[in-house]
Amino acid sequence: MSEPITIAIADDVRVSGLLQAPRDARAGYVLAHGAGAGMNHAVMAAVADELSARNIATLRYQFPYMEKGSKRPDPPKRAHAAVRAAVDEAARRLPRLALIAGGKSFGGRMTSQAQAAAALPNVRGLAFLGFPLHPAGRPAQERGRHLFDVHVPMLFLQGTRDPLAALDQFKPMCKALGARATLAVLADADHSFHVPARTGRTDADVRHDLLDRLAVWIDAVLAAQ
Repeated sequence: MSEPITIAIADDVRVSGLLQAPRDARAGYVLAHGAGAGMNHAVMAAVADELSARNIATLRYQFPYMEKGSKRPDPPKRAHAAVRAAVDEAARRLPRLALIAGGKSFGGRMTSQAQAAAALPNVRGLAFLGFPLHPAGRPAQERGRHLFDVHVPMLFLQGTRDPLAALDQFKPMCKALGARATLAVLADADHSFHVPARTGRTDADVRHDLLDRLAVWIDAVLAAQ
């Protein structure tokens, strides 16, 4: 079960969060949502549930614009403040657990930008569920430049049909990032990890694979530090 919480970003700015912490949790994942759907989206809930079954706690949270019901994402400075507040809240509520931060699309990129600007306390690594490297139809690497200022391990879980992350751009970037970057490719998945019916796989199958890879990577990060 998820515990509703409130996260203070500033004296006059608070957002909702959901803490899901299994009794035998071995790590915590601070999980930010994408640009178009908040922490209560079915996929976000499924990720939290399935990580809980793998003994990984999650703290999901809203960005301020989503809390207000707006469709326009927050500017980076405000989004970064939300990331930091959520990480601080996770550290306070899960004091015995190592933390991983990241999230879906926009939320993952805002997390990495915050980490690049100043290291997030208690965070051992960053994990991205579909990192948006470039706009659809405009392959480039500019949105990934800040990743070279991130000095913790990073996991990129990317679909081969993701229009926001062409692999011919992603692979050389990860190679340049060196040992700190791990690229896990999910065949036939798009930016939302949806797969066509013709593959014989379901979205749930892909999510199971994705979260298995995430759990294995988290264990490797914890073992190495």
